[in-house]
Amino acid sequence: MKSLKMFFLAIACFLAMAATAQQPQSKGQMNSQKLATTLYLIENFYVDTANIDKVTEDAIIAALKELDPHSAYISKKDVEKANEPLVGSFEGIGVTYQLIRDTITVISPTAGGPSEKVGIMAGDQLIKIDGEDAFGKKIDNEYVQKRLRGKKGTKVTVSVKRGDDPELLDFEIIRDKIPLNSINASYMLDKHVGYIKLDRFAQESTQEFKEAFAKLQVQGMESLIFDLRGNTGGYLNTAIELVDQFLTENQLVVFTEGIHSPYQEWRCTKDGLYTTGKLVVLIDEGSASASEILSGAIQDHDRGVVIGRRSFGKGLVQRPFNLPDGAQIRLTTSRYHTPSGRCIQRPYEKGAEDYAKEMEKRLKHGEYYHADSIHFPDSLKYKTDGGRTVYGGGGIMPDIFIPVDTAYNSKLYTNLVRKGALNRFTTDYGLKHRDEIKTQYGDFENFNKDFVVGKDLIDGLKAAAKEAKVEWDDEQFNRSEKFLLLQIKALIARNVWETQQYYQVMSSADTGVQKALEVLGSEKAYKNLLKRK
Repeated sequence: MKSLKMFFLAIACFLAMAATAQQPQSKGQMNSQKLATTLYLIENFYVDTANIDKVTEDAIIAALKELDPHSAYISKKDVEKANEPLVGSFEGIGVTYQLIRDTITVISPTAGGPSEKVGIMAGDQLIKIDGEDAFGKKIDNEYVQKRLRGKKGTKVTVSVKRGDDPELLDFEIIRDKIPLNSINASYMLDKHVGYIKLDRFAQESTQEFKEAFAKLQVQGMESLIFDLRGNTGGYLNTAIELVDQFLTENQLVVFTEGIHSPYQEWRCTKDGLYTTGKLVVLIDEGSASASEILSGAIQDHDRGVVIGRRSFGKGLVQRPFNLPDGAQIRLTTSRYHTPSGRCIQRPYEKGAEDYAKEMEKRLKHGEYYHADSIHFPDSLKYKTDGGRTVYGGGGIMPDIFIPVDTAYNSKLYTNLVRKGALNRFTTDYGLKHRDEIKTQYGDFENFNKDFVVGKDLIDGLKAAAKEAKVEWDDEQFNRSEKFLLLQIKALIARNVWETQQYYQVMSSADTGVQKALEVLGSEKAYKNLLKRK
């Protein structure tokens, strides 16, 4: 850290000399001098020994918090870790998180990871870790990594605040190797419709997509459902490369602007793999950044139908600036705009705390259940290539709204997931009966067609619930029975085969997928959705 100290001292000396020479100073120079002089005075005249390195970091972090929710300081030791979800693998609990107001907020659980398996959800705030308070000024990336990462098979207990619920929810999570393939699933839904689910826009996503697409083509794919639900983003260049697969040469993908950043645009470089076939893009409130760039470009160019719920609304560009000691500032320098001119970023003028409660506010306003609860002023109207009206103001509004499925909104189901009973039961069952299942059904296709969750499995789940101290309620079971039984089957499939098989089983109850199949099955309906209204 000596180089950092010398850096600030050098600035102080330089500006002090400039002031002595009575040369006029800009406001920026004056503020830089104030900061450097303050640090110099603390280090050399403060009554006690001061940790000047920590003081400096705290000052930088506090300054960035005043700007916007996404500008961030990353210490030297955290720079490489910050990129791990996009370029490598690690062992831990499997969540993408952000520190908002000194609280660990889950952006998204990793698909198929330990946290998702026990029921951790986007928006959850981790208040305690292994019984210790996990909020306040002591919380930084190092604190989080030390407590949530660890060797495969080790346990960690987290207490979660969810929405307005005053009681904390306790989850016991068994750490595991976090899968970092960016495509979770790719398969044929029927003889003509292919499905690809992208978890994040990672370094190898384009190549993964091309390989998955080629396999589906061989199987007869004529239409594609591209699922970006829960995809929090990733690399901009990957988003552009993937948009390139659907549009034609020279079509605009996205442009950025900022007060200190000139207009910059990205266009398709060549005709992609799939520029004419029918396309549906699925999004929801967890789709952010690169997901919004892709879905916005598809919508603005009338290339496909966007189905789901309004996306997250993260359209700020962070440019990395390296500091002298190897640390990094990721500073917001501009905003993303879709080809029609829509700004993707939702407002954040009311501060970080209000910004962090966006999903909670959407829930209160009924936006998850009713499309007409969302209102946009005429000033936010934009036009697609074909003249359709779309809206700016934060996030991408889908062409077809799909409400949150309430089939699993029973206390019984929530508690079975939260206390790990459902996951433990299906995991144990899958391990115990794997060879038997494979022998009886041969392959997953036969299992998916013929396997039935019978009374023996329900009784087994009841026993697992009792062991986990979950009160069984027949009325609540009846309310979510169809969904719960399908979940049992899907989780067993995941444990016997892979994550992809989970999605294949659940697709029959996935309202977004089923609506997409309905739209793609009707040439007239598909074309009408893309016509000017």
